Amino acid sequence: MVQVETSQLASECNSWRETLRKYRDEFTQDNIRLQLAAKPSLSKDQLQLVEHLHNQFHIQLINIHDLKHSIKVHHRLIEFELREHKGMREETLADHENLFDQFQNLDVTLQDLRGEFDRFITKT
Repeated sequence: MVQVETSQLASECNSWRETLRKYRDEFTQDNIRLQLAAKPSLSKDQLQLVEHLHNQFHIQLINIHDLKHSIKVHHRLIEFELREHKGMREETLADHENLFDQFQNLDVTLQDLRGEFDRFITKT
């Protein structure tokens, strides 16, 4: 068993999930804004960008949901191992690091999508 500061791990899980919730709410609203911006007067290229952004919002909302769920399951596993074994397995700590990498990668993707959407809205 690995002895680590488990309150820090739990706090990280909660922080990641809160960040993902904020992204989910933001992208849900942005998708509505995108639909309102999709006017018939847009050029073919602009309409293709609308479709691209709509698809990306859909895909990224699924990715947010899946990662949020994985983090929640992981957090429960941490709590279980602490309660039942008074420590955490090395595999669980490795899973935590893997989830952090996934979170960081998704965060970069979501920030890129946010920027792409903001540029589109500014131009229309």
